[in-house]
Amino acid sequence: MAPLKDDNSKRKAVDDPTTPSANKRVKSSHSDSPEPKKIPALPAHPVPFPEKPAVIEERNGEIEFRVVNNDNLRESLIILTGLKCIFQKQLPKMPKDYIARLVYDRTHLSMAIVKKPLEVVGGITYRPFKGRQFAEIVFCAISSDQQVKGYGAHLMSHLKDYVKATSDVMHFLTYADNYAIGYFKKQGFTKEITLEKPRWMGYIKDYEGGTIMQCTMLPKIRYLEMGRMLLKQKEAVHAKIRAFSKSHKVHPPPKQWKNGPCKIDPMQIEAIRASGWSADMDELARQPRHGPNYSQLLHLLNDMQNHASAWPFLHPVSREDVADYYEVIKEPMDLSTMETKLEADNYATPEDFIKDAKLVFDNCRKYNNETTPYAKSANKLEKFMWQQIKGIPEWSHLEP
Repeated sequence: MAPLKDDNSKRKAVDDPTTPSANKRVKSSHSDSPEPKKIPALPAHPVPFPEKPAVIEERNGEIEFRVVNNDNLRESLIILTGLKCIFQKQLPKMPKDYIARLVYDRTHLSMAIVKKPLEVVGGITYRPFKGRQFAEIVFCAISSDQQVKGYGAHLMSHLKDYVKATSDVMHFLTYADNYAIGYFKKQGFTKEITLEKPRWMGYIKDYEGGTIMQCTMLPKIRYLEMGRMLLKQKEAVHAKIRAFSKSHKVHPPPKQWKNGPCKIDPMQIEAIRASGWSADMDELARQPRHGPNYSQLLHLLNDMQNHASAWPFLHPVSREDVADYYEVIKEPMDLSTMETKLEADNYATPEDFIKDAKLVFDNCRKYNNETTPYAKSANKLEKFMWQQIKGIPEWSHLEP
């Protein structure tokens, strides 16, 4: 592959104009009907856009984003070697020779954050699948001494804009470990895979203990400017609210506090009375949204969903894939249905949750032979579930 030149290999964010064109025409109405009542315009509240150090450093020329692959050029190999070393250090569970093989693989591309002179501080290695409109993110890491600068988010925004501009890729797939799921969620990835299985199944490597995640990009969005765009939209919504509400108004403290804090009746404050607030509303707002076991059950369910053996049980069995399944299994259950029931507070006790979980495993063993990967996965996941339950002191009395 030929080396990528200035416009592709060194990518810089373009400042977004902050004021609309003054030449926009306003459509006039020639109707004789009375004009609708106008809402008085409120003064603009410009909100400064908080830029991360990564954006500032790129603008100042301290860092640049380079797209490289193994084209045998000296500079490319230096950058790839820097990336390989970072991946090997930040991903200690991955075999070092495996990381090196994929980073130097000519079917893979890498986007690196480079400081002068050719000091690599982070990057992403990915493999695009031509004609299938998706790419697999194989490795993603930032050097440990360069984190909390916004490099990771800025890198992903660069990558999204780059692949959209240079290929037919509109989706990313990746396997994330438990430590990386939070990062990928912030970058628009989800555990809900909407890509058709024939398009990606068998093309990407299945990592044990990882959770497959997907990100679908929007054609009209420039991701490097997404933060600024969302801030403008947020301010526009707030401006609309300010036209009808006084929630933005700051009131002086109660006179009773002049000589120090003291206990007062909220209804003595005129602004609170005018808002329509009542003590009953406060009591209602303080009531817990979920039952006492919700948090622990949610944590347990998330751990089960992220387990390497959970893949057959994440969603209901498809009638199209397994025609006679619902003739054999009269009481189907899966982890996504359990999640829905948990959010609806259908599990009053841990025993109710365990009953449905055992139904998932028993159904699997009833329909599938014990030597199949499905039955083996059921056994592994059930064993894992009980290990997690035993680690919760309040549930130590529960038995398999």
